[in-house]
Amino acid sequence: MKTIYAKVAAILAVVIGVMGVSAGAPVLLGRTPSWPVIAWLPVYNVAAGAITVLLLSILLWKNHRHAVLAALTTLGVHTLVMIVLQTVYRDVVATQSLQAMTIRIGTWLLIVGLLFLQRRKDSRRVELRTGAATPAGH
Repeated sequence: MKTIYAKVAAILAVVIGVMGVSAGAPVLLGRTPSWPVIAWLPVYNVAAGAITVLLLSILLWKNHRHAVLAALTTLGVHTLVMIVLQTVYRDVVATQSLQAMTIRIGTWLLIVGLLFLQRRKDSRRVELRTGAATPAGH
């Protein structure tokens, strides 16, 4: 399988996306956890999870040319949300929410790393196929 890193990244994206939907959906359906909930956070979790499963994971699986940009953007948005939680909502955000966001950010860092490995592998394969990496005259 020539796109193994992209495939692993896609599987990780599906897992983290399903976790986001699983965490947010029950709250949106009225089941209140035992910790404080910031009203917009379950909506964010479900939306981000759904987009991850239905769109981002497909881009990753196909090793699409926009996969790295999509993964970096997703990582950036999750990081921005974490910064907002740590600053604006510092006194009310639940530890569980911070832990979940930390896991999400860590997973997306891993996904981005895998995609960069995939791109490096792809560029080497192109160089070998075209001879672009060999010195002139050889």
